[in-house]
Amino acid sequence: MNVPDQCRISTDVRVMYFDTDAGGVVHNIVYLRFIETARTLLAIQMGMSFEEIARTNVHPVVTRTEIDYKRPARLGEEIRVDGRVTEWSGIRFWVEFEIVRPSDGALLVKCRQALALVRMPEGRPIRLPAGFPGSLSLGI
Repeated sequence: MNVPDQCRISTDVRVMYFDTDAGGVVHNIVYLRFIETARTLLAIQMGMSFEEIARTNVHPVVTRTEIDYKRPARLGEEIRVDGRVTEWSGIRFWVEFEIVRPSDGALLVKCRQALALVRMPEGRPIRLPAGFPGSLSLGI
């Protein structure tokens, strides 16, 4: 499947005190926050802004997360989160992420998430919009 450029994201993060444990190593749950930020920016880039979500009551919902921790990030380091839509069909799509340390090219984390678009408050999944993945805009 050919993935358009707007279906890719790269964002830089500096590791702060609140991201680390007593040893100055990024806590495992914090990587998911970094990924959540990148995934939200990706959704906005694809046309699903906060305003669009509020207007349509359709939310991108994570249904599965697979994550492999390879190496630790440490206090003060600059890291980069790269993400991209990789698969889509019907009501589900997959986004993959890599977190790397640019200073030495080390791969820190690999993550894969499945998502569905869910209409709230009913909690009912809906089909991916026409033109997906080029756009997440619902045009409703």
